[in-house]
Amino acid sequence: MPALDWKPDLLEGYRRHTFELGTDPDGEGAAAAVLVRRDPDGEGSEDGGPVPVRGAVLYVHGFSDYFFQTDLADFFAARGLAFYALDLRKCGRARRPGQTAHYVSDLALYDRELDLALEAVVQEHPGLPVLLVAHSTGGLILPLWLDRRRAAGRTEPVAGLVLNSPWFDLQGSRTRRGLLTQVLRVAAKAAPMRPLAVPTGVYGDTLHQSRGGEWEFDLDLKPLAGFPVTVGWLNAVRRAHAALHQGLDIGVPSLILRSDRSHFSSRYSELSDRADLILDVTHIARWAGCLGDETTVVPIPGARHDIFLSRPTVRAHAYRVVGTWLDHHPRVTGTQSR
Repeated sequence: MPALDWKPDLLEGYRRHTFELGTDPDGEGAAAAVLVRRDPDGEGSEDGGPVPVRGAVLYVHGFSDYFFQTDLADFFAARGLAFYALDLRKCGRARRPGQTAHYVSDLALYDRELDLALEAVVQEHPGLPVLLVAHSTGGLILPLWLDRRRAAGRTEPVAGLVLNSPWFDLQGSRTRRGLLTQVLRVAAKAAPMRPLAVPTGVYGDTLHQSRGGEWEFDLDLKPLAGFPVTVGWLNAVRRAHAALHQGLDIGVPSLILRSDRSHFSSRYSELSDRADLILDVTHIARWAGCLGDETTVVPIPGARHDIFLSRPTVRAHAYRVVGTWLDHHPRVTGTQSR
């Protein structure tokens, strides 16, 4: 791979590289993906010395999202893990005019940019382990990609996986899920770009500073009400769910974090800040065992859908859980005795 062309990112202290992916298989022009890197800034360890780089993290966002969670990057950097995040094609920084936000007809199309991003991280940190981290839909995309890589005999250098509220199944009853899946299979052939009427809820309002939340993010890249859900995209997600439910073998240990409760409501209440407003957490618990290898599932009491955007005490708990898991998996952080 040629040397990457790192340019200033919209986040201070970060740089980005754009992967040109060629013609979009779904007919929306030229596709691209954007890899974001946290610049080393001289942060020291507790004793004042520099933190040696022992490994790297590659993070993947969810639907109606992009990478802006700098606290997460700081957490891993403080543990000696160089941090990278990938905005997938038609998402966040990578979406170009005229493209349908987040649309793909098959989640396997993401394999291209995931392979490129992993290759880029390896090029910058040869011989070091890579930890994959993902949120929501990203938490569905990465296990399927890892399973395909393992089946092709490509397992290195990925050493572990951390999933933050992964989307392992559709919300609603089994009957409703099955009926909708059948409808999507037919409708996706006729009108894949057709938007579905999906309740928006108040999740975005709980997060953004303009609505009294704690976080600042670009509302063009992450609208408070989210982007429209399209028929073809949701059909691709349902096919991916079916593949997951058949059982995978991702080849690495995984940590799965979820809230301890779901709360689906279109009106704000105090519970809106202490529950997953997007996914059914019982589905996460049910399907976690489908990943294969060693799987650790930890419910985080009072967590939001993005656990690392939860209230301060809750996310501090989540970071402690991740830290403990990393301590028990020294291969993931490059601290295993050689």
